[in-house]
Amino acid sequence: MRKFVSFVLIVLLVVLGLSAERVLHMYTALDENEWPIYVKAFEQATGIKVEVVRLSSGELLARVEAESKNPRASIWFGGPAVDQIAAKKKGLLAPYKSAMTEQVPEALKDPEGYWVGIYFGAIGFASNTEILKKLNVDPPTSWYDLLKPEFRGKITVAFPYTSGTAYTVLASLVALMGEDAAFEYWKQLDKQIQQYTKSGSAPVVQAGLGEAAVGIAFAHDIIARGIAKGYPLVLTFPKEGTGYEIGAMSLIKGGPEPDLAAKFIDWMLSVEAQNLMKEWYRLPANPQAEVAAGAIKLEEVKLVPMDFDYFGREKDRLIERWKEEIEYGR
Repeated sequence: MRKFVSFVLIVLLVVLGLSAERVLHMYTALDENEWPIYVKAFEQATGIKVEVVRLSSGELLARVEAESKNPRASIWFGGPAVDQIAAKKKGLLAPYKSAMTEQVPEALKDPEGYWVGIYFGAIGFASNTEILKKLNVDPPTSWYDLLKPEFRGKITVAFPYTSGTAYTVLASLVALMGEDAAFEYWKQLDKQIQQYTKSGSAPVVQAGLGEAAVGIAFAHDIIARGIAKGYPLVLTFPKEGTGYEIGAMSLIKGGPEPDLAAKFIDWMLSVEAQNLMKEWYRLPANPQAEVAAGAIKLEEVKLVPMDFDYFGREKDRLIERWKEEIEYGR
């Protein structure tokens, strides 16, 4: 009888241990309607349960840094690579390389394995066609079109310190104009802003609902959250050139389930998982994956050369300058 009881206890401990191992804790910067596409498919494919906390990319970086002595999550999923480069600089990430990461082009991953790209996309303008008609103005096709008097108080964009999207906008302007000129430009743009949002994709919905004339966001969000939903929006790009992101994922240093996080990274780079990005009109990092009809390919847009390593290293300084000169300098 004693042996039987011992056997039952051992079985229970094993079962409980396996159950604990099958829960992956994730932080994601993807839209609240997008991340479930991938997470649910991963759970079905592997049997591993995932608990997710959604934050804007800037908030996510702050959370990981605040929890660095006692990490609560094992994986950072989505959002511009510049934030994960900043996290690497702060010693918050752990390197991971596998056969799956080798499939990703060199330009879309960290050479030391601290982050790997899963998609990429360009910054664009989402303009409400009904408002444009009332204002008797064409959709913007230049950064300087945003400064037209017709758009005063009618443009939305996120805060660069909460949103990876908006930080990409700031980095794009610095890459295009030079740092000092970019900040002088944003001081003029600030006069046109109706509202700064926390989320980078929120301006798309605001423009779609007619709450703003123009929202600045990533092209895939403009299509997925706006045009594909039937909102009266048109997507345009600045003729001078626009910036772009590499959306990435990484292991959080000291996270509680590094083995499960590694499994998610491997799965997310598979053709099966990358094909799911068609649902959000993203351009997948795996060159074997399918691209959604209607998605904007980077070769179709004039791009500004982006030094992601530089903008990752300099993020804190550029954000502080933005706060001092734009937010507090009004």
